[in-house]
Amino acid sequence: MPDLRARSEQEELMDDLTLASDELRQNLDELETVNTWLGGYAPVLDALARLRPDFPAGRPLRIADLGSGGGDTLRQIARWARRRRVSVELVGIDANAFMLDYAAAKARAYPEISFQQTDIFAPDFTRQSFDILTASLFCHHFSDEQLVQMLIQWHRQAGLAVIINDLHRHPLAYHSIRWLTRMLGGSRLVQHDAPLSVARAFTRPELEALLAAAGIRNYTLRWRWAFRWQLVISA
Repeated sequence: MPDLRARSEQEELMDDLTLASDELRQNLDELETVNTWLGGYAPVLDALARLRPDFPAGRPLRIADLGSGGGDTLRQIARWARRRRVSVELVGIDANAFMLDYAAAKARAYPEISFQQTDIFAPDFTRQSFDILTASLFCHHFSDEQLVQMLIQWHRQAGLAVIINDLHRHPLAYHSIRWLTRMLGGSRLVQHDAPLSVARAFTRPELEALLAAAGIRNYTLRWRWAFRWQLVISA
């Protein structure tokens, strides 16, 4: 068991951008199932509901999902918007071509979703602007130093808000997901990466320190079930 007093620096298997296999496809399917069972999309959808009075009038709301992976968060947002008759343009941003192909196939019924293969640090991405940037289970993949720079950049790019949905590093969360993925007979990837994701995640003081280092003061930080942080940064 890792020392959970500090963030783990061990890389997850999914951090390998060359990863492209049926095993990865199975892992993406499993992650969507786990997120659905544990309410993993609620932090983003709840934040959108809170921000809705400030959505721009007369045009679609432009949202980019950073590290979009299998595109499951985008599909959840599209369903949320359709039910409320909110016009949206949704863009998935990811550096892994295999994941983008997988996500595009899953999103065929959602013409409001498109995808870009790009590095979030690349100038062609950082020059783009959106109403809202979302990042679900993405931030814990980066070092504190990288995160400070990312927060500064995202704050500049978002016209309305940045919504971050990530994990709370806690022993109960670590052991629970480790037990759950083994009990369900999950793939090698999910059994390895799911508990490691918790070990790489954040406590409230750590998130507050990152925001302070990025010079961001206008935000709300809420704890959500199950062991999630909902961070909404106002533009």
